[in-house]
Amino acid sequence: MEQVKQLLLYQAEDSKLLKIEQDAQGSEEWKNYSQAKSFLTKAPEKLENLDAKARELSAALTLLDEKYAEIEETLKDFENLDELVEEGADILFYKKNATQISEKLKAIKAEINTLLKTIQTADEEYKAMKKKTIAVQKQYQDYSKAYQEYKKTKIEEMNAVKAELDKLAAKIDPEVLKKYQMKRSERIFPIICAVTKDHRCPKCGMELSLVGKEKVSGGGVTECDNCHRFLYQE
Repeated sequence: MEQVKQLLLYQAEDSKLLKIEQDAQGSEEWKNYSQAKSFLTKAPEKLENLDAKARELSAALTLLDEKYAEIEETLKDFENLDELVEEGADILFYKKNATQISEKLKAIKAEINTLLKTIQTADEEYKAMKKKTIAVQKQYQDYSKAYQEYKKTKIEEMNAVKAELDKLAAKIDPEVLKKYQMKRSERIFPIICAVTKDHRCPKCGMELSLVGKEKVSGGGVTECDNCHRFLYQE
């Protein structure tokens, strides 16, 4: 039971440190700093993707322009239509071909207009992203400074708690403490709890195994098979 007692004392002190950490992560200083940092970390990739999209759209527009010019060139075949008709050419044949070419040109022109609008939208998106990135870069400097100042006010408080934790850690089995710290890093808290009267974990409700019941009944500590907390019996 001595280890249980020491673990409970350690956990009580550790909860103070956890509270300080949570307060820091919930502060406006931290939120502004972390959001700006996250944005700037992702910004280069987003800008590159937008730039690549613009290049792709520009290449597609070039191909459509070339296709349009190529088909438009075929209309020259109809410049001497009067002469061809006089020589006995089938007017209906040429008229049908001219209509088909005209329809193709209209369809390509519509594609070009749609693509131009898409390019304009992509260009505006890129410029907006670039503008925002520059603005956030300026903000980041201020947010970083504000967060570092806020952090300084918490360091002394955190160091005092850590010093007390170091004292308490000396009375706990190193292997047990190692497991405790591992669970702490997995955001499991509280880490050690008293089982309920019907030998269940008070946090997740899992019933102890027969071996677990024997351990806690004998004054020892077991682990919950579900949430992996340390369990003991009061």
